[in-house]
Amino acid sequence: MFTSVLNSATNSLSIAAVLLCLAASVVCGLIIALAYRASEHPSKGFLLTLAVLPAVVQMIILMVNGNLGVGVAVAGSFSLVRFRSLPGKASDILIIFLAMGIGLCTGMGYIWFALAAAVIISGLYLLYAFSGILEENKEYRNIRITMPEDLDYTGVFEEVFQKYTKSCTVESVRTINLGTMFQVEYSVVLKDAAKEKEMLDQIRVRNGNLPLICGRTPTIAGEL
Repeated sequence: MFTSVLNSATNSLSIAAVLLCLAASVVCGLIIALAYRASEHPSKGFLLTLAVLPAVVQMIILMVNGNLGVGVAVAGSFSLVRFRSLPGKASDILIIFLAMGIGLCTGMGYIWFALAAAVIISGLYLLYAFSGILEENKEYRNIRITMPEDLDYTGVFEEVFQKYTKSCTVESVRTINLGTMFQVEYSVVLKDAAKEKEMLDQIRVRNGNLPLICGRTPTIAGEL
């Protein structure tokens, strides 16, 4: 079943085989784009990219006469345009690699394998996305606190964290504003997410109401 529709004995390509591979690429790209749209909220441009990317990669593979090594190198160089122009999420990178992998399969003529892989992997992605099996810890927070240099950060917030968190870890400490302030980053697990604001108010009292950031992912260094 999983055999190539391309004739590897010659370097020529028949129109029927090329059109068959192209149709498979289009169908697979559409499956991937629809699955990603159902689980995430991407832009229209990104969905169009997913739908067309397998066909583009397939064309590259066909033009290098099935030389997989050369085709991967060329396709990889083109894919860098996306990664260098927009810092996407981990799921964006995953789905782009999936679309490129499907394009490699159709470019080598394995259209049934490509269709099966697109359906199975897209279905697996949707299963994980909607089943909650890999749900993130909703009580986790990353907190970055700015404080004066004369404030002892090692124990000033200990009472607050003992009251509101299950665990607390100091991730990093650095100086800012020419050494006049400290910026300390904590990873905490809240006891009760509903009391997050109450905890932040207690922290603001102790750090002199200087800026602080609280989120579920690590903040970007230097944004304060």
